[in-house]
Amino acid sequence: MYRLKQIVLAIILICIANPCRAEESAVVKVFKDVFYGGLSGALVGGVVMAFTKHPGDHLDYIGFGAAGGALVGGTYGAVSAARALAEVKDGKVKFAMPSLVPGVKEGPNGSSAVTLTAQLLRGQF
Repeated sequence: MYRLKQIVLAIILICIANPCRAEESAVVKVFKDVFYGGLSGALVGGVVMAFTKHPGDHLDYIGFGAAGGALVGGTYGAVSAARALAEVKDGKVKFAMPSLVPGVKEGPNGSSAVTLTAQLLRGQF
């Protein structure tokens, strides 16, 4: 048991001491979103299962919640990782789903409207 505590403490110290990078790759971001979405979905499925009459008969709610959460998390991660419809980088063109950015636009008479913008082309010149 003492050895297990030492290993856990060493892992925690390594994670704390590890320097953070300024920007993570799109694959890592999507994987994290899938993982956290699955965990959140499993938690929601467990809560819904707890409020049924016979919770032991509805254990599949946890799996359905985890699967749904992973799908939603993967979709969110893929959409948020893609920046523009077409991106020109190093002479190559890459196509992806553009990310929609919501915003509020003020009108001339004090009214406001919700707007959605999407980048269609991005490049470095």
